[in-house]
Amino acid sequence: MSEESSGLLRRRRRKNSLFTVLLAIPVIIVVFILGHMLGKIFINGVKALNLDFFTKAQKPFGEPGGGIANAIIGSVIVVLLATVISLPIAVLVALYLAENPEKRIAKTLLVVVNALQGLPSIIIGIVIYSWMVVPMKSFSALAGGVALSFIMIPLLTTTIREIFVLVPGSYREAALSLGVPRWRTTVGVILPAALPGILNSTGLGIARIAGETAPLLFTAFGSPYISTALGKPISTLPLIIYEYIKSPYDDWHQKAWGAALLLVCFVLLITVPMNLRKDRSKG
Repeated sequence: MSEESSGLLRRRRRKNSLFTVLLAIPVIIVVFILGHMLGKIFINGVKALNLDFFTKAQKPFGEPGGGIANAIIGSVIVVLLATVISLPIAVLVALYLAENPEKRIAKTLLVVVNALQGLPSIIIGIVIYSWMVVPMKSFSALAGGVALSFIMIPLLTTTIREIFVLVPGSYREAALSLGVPRWRTTVGVILPAALPGILNSTGLGIARIAGETAPLLFTAFGSPYISTALGKPISTLPLIIYEYIKSPYDDWHQKAWGAALLLVCFVLLITVPMNLRKDRSKG
């Protein structure tokens, strides 16, 4: 190897090493920040975990003891409501957008979906407050579920639309060539092929709305009692974290960390297995 070629090779190796270091620095920073956050939540939150924490409702203001069972049950109810409302709508809209990409209505609808996705959640809470809470004259779990569904619908629509687009066109062509009606092709071929992706998207949507607080302040409002009534105020984990962390009581601060730990574990439980399944499918 000539001296010139050897020098060129060394310069390339130095550039490659420098580029590798430059890429590694932000990765290390992000991992450090995430690890620090998760570690702090775990260290502070695990101290609050006991049987009463999971089985009892919160005590009156300033009184130590009790738990957050009301918030756990409320979060499950509100998130399930939002999912039941948003999933069918998102699937139908995404299917229309994927099947009719050139139509003017579809293009307009896509613009609306993208606009809704960027809308601040507190604005959605105010709108649902005027639509439901004021006419009903009461905060409610139902209003909270509807508010969260407005956040979930555009997110699900965008991701599920991409999943429908990725379904091989040969599936559709094969079914249509056999004389299968278009609607049966969609129901019997396209939807089953896209089902794993739809389930993954639903998990992402649930993880996205599970920690929302602002819209629930105007709709579900919160309640210190264990309740399953859809027409009454209800507490959730984000609401109880917000309420407890701004209080002057150490016991409530500890329970806020415990609620934050539960919320983080719930999100990780949904997102981590989903990403692992994606990696296996790619491999």
